[in-house]
Amino acid sequence: MRGVEALARAIRAGADRYYTVPGFPVTELGTLTGAEMVINEKTALEYALGDSLSGQRVVVIVKNVGVNACADPLFQASVQGIEAGILLVVGDDPEAKGSQTAQDSRYYGEMAELPVIEPDKETCFTGVESALEASERFSRVAMLRLTPQLFDAEVTGSTVPRDQGKGKLAQSSWTMHGRVTAAEETYRTMFAWSDASPLNQWKGGILGAGSAPGDSRLVTVNPVPARAAAFLKLNEYGRSFARDHRTHAQPDPQGRPESREDRGFGRTFCAVCPYKPLLDIVREKGMHLICDAGCSVFSMNPPYELGVASYGMGSSIAVAARSTHVALIGDYALLHSGLNALIDVYEKRLSLLCIVMNNHCAAMTGGQPVINPVSYIDWADPIVCLAEDESRLRDVIQYPDGLLTVVVEAQCPKGAHHETVEY
Repeated sequence: MRGVEALARAIRAGADRYYTVPGFPVTELGTLTGAEMVINEKTALEYALGDSLSGQRVVVIVKNVGVNACADPLFQASVQGIEAGILLVVGDDPEAKGSQTAQDSRYYGEMAELPVIEPDKETCFTGVESALEASERFSRVAMLRLTPQLFDAEVTGSTVPRDQGKGKLAQSSWTMHGRVTAAEETYRTMFAWSDASPLNQWKGGILGAGSAPGDSRLVTVNPVPARAAAFLKLNEYGRSFARDHRTHAQPDPQGRPESREDRGFGRTFCAVCPYKPLLDIVREKGMHLICDAGCSVFSMNPPYELGVASYGMGSSIAVAARSTHVALIGDYALLHSGLNALIDVYEKRLSLLCIVMNNHCAAMTGGQPVINPVSYIDWADPIVCLAEDESRLRDVIQYPDGLLTVVVEAQCPKGAHHETVEY
């Protein structure tokens, strides 16, 4: 069978949901898997993160430049963690036959510290399952890097049994520095995984990466196995990533992740924050939030501890639509990169309560003025409430039975600062 057909079968067998943004060379693969088309790659990956929190394995199929659009949640996921496996299938175009660039996505694997598998004709089926298992083992997105040479090749094999594990979210007590430390320590263990992977074949001669010709096969292309250093000749499609990373060393040991108790303090909302009544209502109603970047992320900390996860600027809407169904986002984050997700969620009529804290400023970065987003989301028929109107807030803040956007208006008091709570 053709490689694209084998890959589609492997994806269908290994995952529960599939998303795509079409483009050469992955358009046919998205069609064969029956993947849901999404407004952009960032929203697709955010949906995937929500599915993962709900226990569903998921595959996102994009072309090389599409990785640029989803880079923020991709990097965030390595630090914040995931649960069910997420596989980012990337179609690279080394000869720029149908693209404006010849971007090599393996470098994203290095930067975001992802397990990257580049299957050959013998490992299409095992490669997909192995990548999903690696995602769960290392609690981050895994990447399957594909080039056009594999799509039309005659491949062998058949679907393999699914062996679904479970990743872990970063511990809520860790500081952001602690989360980075833990993620880096996990990346160290990925080197031994790559070295021991049965996907690779070591027969001597020329080493071929992915579907490039060679006597030996290199399939786990990030981290590059240490055994690759012994090969004088290495063939690969794209840039010289594997050749240049043959002696790439694993990170130094990182030590214990820092917690708020270790640091001696935590951070929370300003003492005079006008949104405290809103947060109290959310807590009283037992809601679980997906938080965004900005002040909303403080709702993950004591005393509220409402947030399940946060994957970066503008991410809460799509993640929540596939998981908790309640998103907390600021006005700036909504305008920055949340609008695309809100459009896609409304178009698909997903279940979501989107709470927008409209304080007219970028409070986390110095209070710079922000455009009022209300006129830009008129099509969503938002309910606009004052933060001080607790009676009205209690009426409208409900677990969603459909779609609802609530804009909560307030002004940040001048001179106020986020509170530091000593331990």
